[in-house]
Amino acid sequence: MISKIERRNKIKTRIRGKISGTAERPRMTVFRSNKQIYVQLIDDLAGRTLVAASSKGLDQKATKCEIAALVGTAIAAKALEAGISEVVFDRNGYLFHGRVKSLADAARSAGLKF
Repeated sequence: MISKIERRNKIKTRIRGKISGTAERPRMTVFRSNKQIYVQLIDDLAGRTLVAASSKGLDQKATKCEIAALVGTAIAAKALEAGISEVVFDRNGYLFHGRVKSLADAARSAGLKF
């Protein structure tokens, strides 16, 4: 019986073998903890984070999915400001459901293409 974390790491490794970010089309990776959600746009060739956003500074009373949508809108605004319009989405081993899905949908509707 594999644990939930081992299962996620296995999926994460499989995904990372297939996708990679460049300066023109960075990898948009999501990390979610129990309380917060974080998203970064990473250039894997240079090994650096281009843009990042998180729910850390948000002091709003809302559900986790609504906060994730706000973070998705924020990362899209920062990316478009930095001249990035297309990304490769990396769900980081999480299911495309709930908070991860609402973040991705908000980023799409705010102008990012993936």
